[in-house]
Amino acid sequence: MPNNITLPRLGWSMEEGKFLAWLKKDGDFIKEGDPLFTLESDKAAQEVEAIDSGLLHIAPNGPKPGDVIKVGHVLGYLLAEGESAPVANHSATKSKELSEAHQSAQKNLLHSPAPILLPTEARTETPASPRARRAAKQKQVDISTLSPTGKGGRIRERDVLAAATAIPTAGMRQVPLTQMRRIIAARLMHSRQTTVPVTITGRCDATALLALRKQLKSMGEKADLAVIPTINDILVKLAAAALRQHPMLAATWAEDHLLLPESIHLGIAVDTEAGLLVPVIRDVGTSTLTQIAAQSQKLIAAARSGQLAAADMQGACFTLSNLGSFGVEAFTPVINPPESAILGIGAIVREAVPLDDGTFTARDRLTLSLTFDHRVNDGAAAARFLQTLRQLIEHPLLGLV
Repeated sequence: MPNNITLPRLGWSMEEGKFLAWLKKDGDFIKEGDPLFTLESDKAAQEVEAIDSGLLHIAPNGPKPGDVIKVGHVLGYLLAEGESAPVANHSATKSKELSEAHQSAQKNLLHSPAPILLPTEARTETPASPRARRAAKQKQVDISTLSPTGKGGRIRERDVLAAATAIPTAGMRQVPLTQMRRIIAARLMHSRQTTVPVTITGRCDATALLALRKQLKSMGEKADLAVIPTINDILVKLAAAALRQHPMLAATWAEDHLLLPESIHLGIAVDTEAGLLVPVIRDVGTSTLTQIAAQSQKLIAAARSGQLAAADMQGACFTLSNLGSFGVEAFTPVINPPESAILGIGAIVREAVPLDDGTFTARDRLTLSLTFDHRVNDGAAAARFLQTLRQLIEHPLLGLV
Protein backbone atom coordinates (compact mmCIF):
# COMPACT_ATOMS: atom_id res chain seq x y z
CA MET A 1 0.00 0.00 0.00
CA PRO A 2 1.48 3.41 -0.94
CA ASN A 3 2.77 5.53 1.94
CA ASN A 4 1.59 9.13 1.72
CA ILE A 5 4.14 11.94 1.99
CA THR A 6 2.31 14.72 3.79
CA LEU A 7 3.23 18.21 4.93
CA PRO A 8 4.15 17.83 8.65
CA ARG A 9 3.35 20.24 11.48
CA LEU A 10 6.78 21.49 12.58
CA GLY A 11 5.75 24.21 15.03
CA TRP A 12 3.06 24.93 17.62
CA SER A 13 1.39 27.57 15.44
CA MET A 14 2.01 26.02 12.05
CA GLU A 15 -1.07 25.64 9.84
CA GLU A 16 0.68 25.86 6.48
CA GLY A 17 4.19 26.02 5.07
CA LYS A 18 5.99 27.11 1.92
CA PHE A 19 7.33 24.22 -0.14
CA LEU A 20 10.85 25.09 -1.34
CA ALA A 21 12.23 22.09 -3.24
CA TRP A 22 12.42 18.31 -3.49
CA LEU A 23 15.81 16.95 -2.44
CA LYS A 24 15.28 13.69 -4.34
CA LYS A 25 14.11 12.93 -7.88
CA ASP A 26 10.99 11.14 -8.98
CA GLY A 27 11.73 7.39 -9.00
CA ASP A 28 14.62 7.57 -6.50
CA PHE A 29 14.69 4.94 -3.78
CA ILE A 30 14.22 6.64 -0.41
CA LYS A 31 15.35 5.20 2.91
CA GLU A 32 13.74 6.11 6.20
CA GLY A 33 15.56 9.17 7.57
CA ASP A 34 16.72 10.46 4.17
CA PRO A 35 16.22 14.22 3.64
CA LEU A 36 13.24 14.41 1.31
CA PHE A 37 12.32 18.08 0.76
CA THR A 38 12.88 21.54 2.20
CA LEU A 39 10.12 23.55 3.81
CA GLU A 40 9.87 27.10 5.12
CA SER A 41 7.94 27.23 8.38
CA ASP A 42 8.11 29.05 11.70
CA LYS A 43 10.39 31.66 10.11
CA ALA A 44 13.06 29.11 9.08
CA ALA A 45 13.88 26.82 6.17
CA GLN A 46 14.62 23.22 7.11
CA GLU A 47 14.96 19.79 5.62
CA VAL A 48 12.17 17.27 6.20
CA GLU A 49 13.18 13.62 6.48
CA ALA A 50 11.31 10.60 5.17
CA ILE A 51 9.51 8.53 7.82
CA ASP A 52 9.14 5.50 5.51
CA SER A 53 11.12 3.79 2.74
CA GLY A 54 10.20 3.23 -0.89
CA LEU A 55 10.34 4.59 -4.43
CA LEU A 56 9.50 8.30 -4.61
CA HIS A 57 6.52 9.20 -6.77
CA ILE A 58 5.90 12.91 -7.35
CA ALA A 59 2.47 13.56 -8.84
CA PRO A 60 2.31 15.71 -12.01
CA ASN A 61 0.20 18.22 -10.06
CA GLY A 62 2.48 18.00 -7.00
CA PRO A 63 3.83 21.05 -5.16
CA LYS A 64 6.05 23.54 -6.97
CA PRO A 65 8.77 25.66 -5.34
CA GLY A 66 7.11 28.57 -3.56
CA ASP A 67 3.70 26.92 -3.17
CA VAL A 68 2.02 27.53 0.22
CA ILE A 69 0.51 24.24 1.39
CA LYS A 70 -1.73 23.30 4.31
CA VAL A 71 -0.51 20.92 7.01
CA GLY A 72 -1.49 17.33 6.16
CA HIS A 73 -1.68 17.91 2.39
CA VAL A 74 -0.37 14.93 0.37
CA LEU A 75 2.80 15.88 -1.53
CA GLY A 76 3.63 12.51 -3.05
CA TYR A 77 3.99 8.81 -2.31
CA LEU A 78 6.57 6.19 -1.37
CA LEU A 79 5.86 3.00 -3.31
CA ALA A 80 7.00 -0.59 -3.07
CA GLU A 81 8.75 -2.17 -6.05
CA GLY A 82 6.19 -2.61 -8.86
CA GLU A 83 3.47 -0.75 -6.94
CA SER A 84 1.37 1.89 -8.72
CA ALA A 85 0.59 5.32 -7.35
CA PRO A 86 -3.02 6.17 -6.48
CA VAL A 87 -4.91 7.84 -9.30
CA ALA A 88 -7.48 10.49 -8.45
CA ASN A 89 -9.48 11.61 -11.47
CA HIS A 90 -11.16 14.64 -9.93
CA SER A 91 -12.39 16.06 -13.21
CA ALA A 92 -14.21 12.85 -14.20
CA THR A 93 -15.83 12.59 -10.78
CA LYS A 94 -16.95 16.22 -10.87
CA SER A 95 -18.38 15.84 -14.40
CA LYS A 96 -20.29 12.74 -13.34
CA GLU A 97 -21.75 14.52 -10.29
CA LEU A 98 -22.85 17.52 -12.39
CA SER A 99 -24.40 15.24 -15.01
CA GLU A 100 -26.37 13.34 -12.37
CA ALA A 101 -27.54 16.61 -10.80
CA HIS A 102 -28.64 17.95 -14.18
CA GLN A 103 -30.59 14.77 -15.01
CA SER A 104 -32.29 14.82 -11.61
CA ALA A 105 -33.30 18.45 -12.06
CA GLN A 106 -34.78 17.73 -15.50
CA LYS A 107 -36.78 14.81 -14.07
CA ASN A 108 -38.19 17.06 -11.32
CA LEU A 109 -39.09 19.67 -13.89
CA LEU A 110 -41.39 17.18 -15.70
CA HIS A 111 -43.26 16.11 -12.54
CA SER A 112 -43.43 19.30 -10.49
CA PRO A 113 -45.85 22.18 -11.05
CA ALA A 114 -43.37 24.66 -9.62
CA PRO A 115 -40.46 25.79 -11.81
CA ILE A 116 -37.14 24.12 -10.95
CA LEU A 117 -33.90 25.95 -11.74
CA LEU A 118 -31.15 23.88 -13.31
CA PRO A 119 -27.63 24.27 -11.85
CA THR A 120 -26.64 26.38 -14.84
CA GLU A 121 -29.61 28.67 -14.26
CA ALA A 122 -29.14 29.27 -10.50
CA ARG A 123 -29.88 32.72 -9.15
CA THR A 124 -26.81 34.91 -8.62
CA GLU A 125 -28.47 37.78 -6.73
CA THR A 126 -26.71 38.51 -3.43
CA PRO A 127 -29.04 38.12 -0.38
CA ALA A 128 -29.37 41.49 1.37
CA SER A 129 -31.87 43.30 3.59
CA PRO A 130 -33.90 46.20 2.16
CA ARG A 131 -32.05 48.65 4.38
CA ALA A 132 -28.74 47.28 3.13
CA ARG A 133 -29.82 47.76 -0.49
CA ARG A 134 -30.91 51.35 0.18
CA ALA A 135 -27.62 52.11 1.93
CA ALA A 136 -25.64 50.48 -0.91
CA LYS A 137 -27.42 52.67 -3.44
CA GLN A 138 -26.79 55.84 -1.42
CA LYS A 139 -23.14 55.02 -0.69
CA GLN A 140 -22.49 53.55 -4.15
CA VAL A 141 -21.24 50.25 -2.71
CA ASP A 142 -21.28 47.04 -4.76
CA ILE A 143 -23.13 44.54 -2.55
CA SER A 144 -21.68 41.53 -4.39
CA THR A 145 -18.19 42.41 -3.11
CA LEU A 146 -19.14 42.39 0.59
CA SER A 147 -18.74 39.66 3.20
CA PRO A 148 -22.13 38.99 4.85
CA THR A 149 -22.57 38.95 8.62
CA GLY A 150 -26.33 38.39 8.70
CA LYS A 151 -28.17 35.14 9.29
CA GLY A 152 -28.03 32.77 6.35
CA GLY A 153 -25.30 34.75 4.60
CA ARG A 154 -27.37 37.92 4.26
CA ILE A 155 -25.79 41.35 3.77
CA ARG A 156 -26.83 43.79 6.51
CA GLU A 157 -26.82 47.57 6.56
CA ARG A 158 -23.81 47.61 8.87
CA ASP A 159 -21.81 45.61 6.26
CA VAL A 160 -22.52 48.29 3.68
CA LEU A 161 -21.66 51.17 6.02
CA ALA A 162 -18.42 49.49 7.06
CA ALA A 163 -17.40 49.11 3.42
CA ALA A 164 -18.32 52.73 2.70
CA THR A 165 -16.03 54.01 5.45
CA ALA A 166 -13.16 51.64 4.69
CA ILE A 167 -9.78 53.03 3.67
CA PRO A 168 -9.84 53.69 -0.09
CA THR A 169 -7.43 51.56 -2.12
CA ALA A 170 -7.33 53.77 -5.21
CA GLY A 171 -3.79 54.91 -5.89
CA MET A 172 -2.34 52.36 -3.44
CA ARG A 173 -0.04 49.45 -4.25
CA GLN A 174 -0.79 46.07 -2.71
CA VAL A 175 2.12 44.31 -1.00
CA PRO A 176 1.57 40.54 -0.68
CA LEU A 177 2.07 39.06 2.78
CA THR A 178 4.99 36.65 2.94
CA GLN A 179 4.73 33.38 4.81
CA MET A 180 7.19 34.68 7.40
CA ARG A 181 5.14 37.86 7.92
CA ARG A 182 2.07 35.71 8.55
CA ILE A 183 3.97 33.61 11.11
CA ILE A 184 5.27 36.72 12.89
CA ALA A 185 1.74 38.15 13.01
CA ALA A 186 0.35 34.87 14.37
CA ARG A 187 2.97 34.76 17.14
CA LEU A 188 2.30 38.38 18.10
CA MET A 189 -1.44 37.70 18.30
CA HIS A 190 -0.76 34.59 20.38
CA SER A 191 1.36 36.67 22.77
CA ARG A 192 -1.40 39.27 23.08
CA GLN A 193 -4.06 36.62 23.76
CA THR A 194 -2.10 34.46 26.24
CA THR A 195 -0.16 36.94 28.40
CA VAL A 196 -0.93 39.88 30.68
CA PRO A 197 1.92 42.20 29.62
CA VAL A 198 3.14 45.09 31.76
CA THR A 199 6.16 47.22 30.85
CA ILE A 200 8.40 49.06 33.32
CA THR A 201 11.45 51.15 32.45
CA GLY A 202 14.61 52.10 34.28
CA ARG A 203 17.73 54.13 33.50
CA CYS A 204 21.28 53.29 34.39
CA ASP A 205 24.80 54.63 33.95
CA ALA A 206 26.52 52.88 31.03
CA THR A 207 29.91 54.58 31.40
CA ALA A 208 31.62 51.50 32.87
CA LEU A 209 29.92 49.27 30.29
CA LEU A 210 31.36 51.32 27.42
CA ALA A 211 34.77 51.39 29.05
CA LEU A 212 34.75 47.57 29.34
CA ARG A 213 33.74 47.19 25.70
CA LYS A 214 36.54 49.57 24.65
CA GLN A 215 39.06 47.55 26.67
CA LEU A 216 37.87 44.22 25.21
CA LYS A 217 38.03 45.62 21.68
CA SER A 218 41.59 46.90 22.21
CA MET A 219 42.75 43.58 23.67
CA GLY A 220 41.03 41.60 20.92
CA GLU A 221 42.57 43.67 18.12
CA LYS A 222 46.04 43.34 19.63
CA ALA A 223 45.62 39.57 19.93
CA ASP A 224 44.04 39.42 16.45
CA LEU A 225 40.98 37.59 17.82
CA ALA A 226 38.31 36.49 15.35
CA VAL A 227 35.51 37.28 17.81
CA ILE A 228 35.35 40.39 20.01
CA PRO A 229 32.36 40.69 22.39
CA THR A 230 29.90 43.46 21.56
CA ILE A 231 27.85 45.60 23.94
CA ASN A 232 24.93 43.26 23.31
CA ASP A 233 27.03 40.19 24.18
CA ILE A 234 27.99 41.77 27.50
CA LEU A 235 24.33 42.61 28.23
CA VAL A 236 23.32 39.02 27.45
CA LYS A 237 25.84 37.77 30.02
CA LEU A 238 24.73 40.33 32.61
CA ALA A 239 21.05 39.47 32.05
CA ALA A 240 21.86 35.82 32.77
CA ALA A 241 23.58 36.87 36.01
CA ALA A 242 20.47 38.86 37.02
CA LEU A 243 18.22 35.89 36.17
CA ARG A 244 20.25 33.67 38.49
CA GLN A 245 19.30 36.02 41.32
CA HIS A 246 15.69 36.39 40.15
CA PRO A 247 14.82 33.05 38.47
CA MET A 248 11.05 33.72 38.39
CA LEU A 249 11.63 36.14 35.51
CA ALA A 250 12.64 33.08 33.48
CA ALA A 251 9.58 31.05 34.49
CA THR A 252 6.92 29.77 32.07
CA TRP A 253 3.19 29.74 32.77
CA ALA A 254 1.70 26.22 32.56
CA GLU A 255 -1.94 26.78 33.70
CA ASP A 256 -1.83 25.02 37.09
CA HIS A 257 1.90 25.44 37.77
CA LEU A 258 5.03 27.34 36.70
CA LEU A 259 8.06 25.86 34.96
CA LEU A 260 11.59 26.98 35.85
CA PRO A 261 14.42 26.21 33.40
CA GLU A 262 17.46 24.24 34.53
CA SER A 263 19.74 26.14 32.14
CA ILE A 264 19.67 29.76 31.00
CA HIS A 265 19.15 29.97 27.23
CA LEU A 266 18.55 33.52 26.02
CA GLY A 267 16.95 34.73 22.79
CA ILE A 268 18.33 37.72 20.91
CA ALA A 269 16.04 39.57 18.49
CA VAL A 270 17.70 39.92 15.06
CA ASP A 271 16.45 42.18 12.29
CA THR A 272 16.66 40.52 8.86
CA GLU A 273 15.36 41.34 5.39
CA ALA A 274 12.73 38.61 5.78
CA GLY A 275 11.55 39.79 9.21
CA LEU A 276 12.37 39.60 12.90
CA LEU A 277 14.03 36.34 14.01
CA VAL A 278 14.97 35.28 17.55
CA PRO A 279 17.89 32.82 17.64
CA VAL A 280 18.80 31.34 21.02
CA ILE A 281 22.20 31.48 22.74
CA ARG A 282 22.64 28.30 24.78
CA ASP A 283 23.89 27.92 28.36
CA VAL A 284 24.61 31.61 28.84
CA GLY A 285 24.94 31.19 32.61
CA THR A 286 27.88 28.77 32.31
CA SER A 287 29.50 30.19 29.15
CA THR A 288 32.35 32.68 29.02
CA LEU A 289 31.85 36.06 27.38
CA THR A 290 33.96 34.94 24.42
CA GLN A 291 31.84 31.79 23.98
CA ILE A 292 28.66 33.88 24.08
CA ALA A 293 30.10 36.26 21.47
CA ALA A 294 31.03 33.35 19.19
CA GLN A 295 27.53 31.85 19.45
CA SER A 296 25.93 35.22 18.87
CA GLN A 297 28.03 36.00 15.80
CA LYS A 298 27.29 32.61 14.24
CA LEU A 299 23.53 32.80 14.90
CA ILE A 300 23.18 36.35 13.61
CA ALA A 301 25.03 35.44 10.40
CA ALA A 302 22.80 32.39 9.91
CA ALA A 303 19.64 34.45 10.51
CA ARG A 304 20.57 37.13 7.99
CA SER A 305 21.62 34.60 5.36
CA GLY A 306 18.42 32.57 5.70
CA GLN A 307 20.27 29.53 7.08
CA LEU A 308 18.83 29.56 10.61
CA ALA A 309 17.25 26.23 11.59
CA ALA A 310 14.00 26.03 13.55
CA ALA A 311 15.87 24.34 16.41
CA ASP A 312 18.07 27.45 16.71
CA MET A 313 15.00 29.46 17.73
CA GLN A 314 13.61 27.15 20.40
CA GLY A 315 14.19 26.74 24.13
CA ALA A 316 14.81 30.31 25.32
CA CYS A 317 13.58 31.36 28.76
CA PHE A 318 14.08 35.11 28.25
CA THR A 319 14.73 37.43 25.27
CA LEU A 320 16.70 40.62 24.71
CA SER A 321 15.69 43.10 21.99
CA ASN A 322 18.14 45.91 21.24
CA LEU A 323 16.93 48.95 19.27
CA GLY A 324 19.71 51.21 20.47
CA SER A 325 21.44 51.26 17.08
CA PHE A 326 18.32 52.95 15.65
CA GLY A 327 18.44 55.74 18.23
CA VAL A 328 15.40 54.39 20.12
CA GLU A 329 15.71 55.08 23.84
CA ALA A 330 12.63 53.30 25.25
CA PHE A 331 9.94 51.05 23.78
CA THR A 332 7.48 48.30 24.68
CA PRO A 333 8.86 44.91 23.56
CA VAL A 334 6.39 42.05 23.02
CA ILE A 335 6.81 38.85 25.03
CA ASN A 336 7.93 35.87 22.94
CA PRO A 337 5.73 32.91 24.05
CA PRO A 338 6.11 30.67 25.95
CA GLU A 339 8.54 33.00 27.78
CA SER A 340 7.18 35.36 30.41
CA ALA A 341 9.51 38.34 30.04
CA ILE A 342 11.56 40.28 27.49
CA LEU A 343 14.10 43.09 27.92
CA GLY A 344 14.17 46.08 25.58
CA ILE A 345 17.55 47.82 25.32
CA GLY A 346 17.63 51.44 24.20
CA ALA A 347 20.27 53.77 22.84
CA ILE A 348 23.15 54.91 25.03
CA VAL A 349 22.90 58.69 25.28
CA ARG A 350 25.47 61.09 26.76
CA GLU A 351 23.82 63.47 29.24
CA ALA A 352 24.73 66.07 31.82
CA VAL A 353 24.33 64.55 35.29
CA PRO A 354 24.27 66.72 38.45
CA LEU A 355 26.79 66.00 41.22
CA ASP A 356 26.38 66.50 44.98
CA ASP A 357 28.40 69.74 44.91
CA GLY A 358 26.01 71.34 42.41
CA THR A 359 28.24 70.90 39.36
CA PHE A 360 27.52 68.73 36.32
CA THR A 361 29.42 65.98 34.57
CA ALA A 362 28.85 64.12 31.31
CA ARG A 363 27.77 60.48 31.70
CA ASP A 364 26.53 57.81 29.29
CA ARG A 365 22.99 56.75 30.15
CA LEU A 366 21.02 53.69 29.04
CA THR A 367 17.26 53.02 29.26
CA LEU A 368 15.99 49.48 29.88
CA SER A 369 12.38 48.47 29.14
CA LEU A 370 11.19 45.25 30.76
CA THR A 371 7.90 43.69 29.64
CA PHE A 372 6.72 40.84 31.89
CA ASP A 373 3.68 38.60 32.19
CA HIS A 374 1.79 39.80 35.27
CA ARG A 375 0.36 36.30 35.76
CA VAL A 376 3.87 35.02 36.53
CA ASN A 377 5.44 37.99 38.30
CA ASP A 378 4.21 41.03 40.19
CA GLY A 379 5.54 44.51 39.59
CA ALA A 380 7.83 44.46 42.63
CA ALA A 381 9.55 41.24 41.50
CA ALA A 382 10.12 42.68 38.03
CA ALA A 383 11.43 45.93 39.54
CA ARG A 384 13.92 44.02 41.71
CA PHE A 385 15.22 42.20 38.63
CA LEU A 386 15.61 45.50 36.78
CA GLN A 387 17.36 47.01 39.81
CA THR A 388 19.84 44.11 39.93
CA LEU A 389 20.52 44.37 36.21
CA ARG A 390 21.09 48.09 36.55
CA GLN A 391 23.69 47.49 39.27
CA LEU A 392 25.45 44.89 37.12
CA ILE A 393 25.56 47.24 34.12
CA GLU A 394 27.03 50.00 36.26
CA HIS A 395 29.60 47.52 37.66
CA PRO A 396 29.85 44.95 34.82
CA LEU A 397 32.80 42.99 36.19
CA LEU A 398 30.54 41.74 39.00
CA GLY A 399 28.41 39.89 36.45
CA LEU A 400 31.29 38.41 34.48
CA VAL A 401 33.00 36.50 37.28
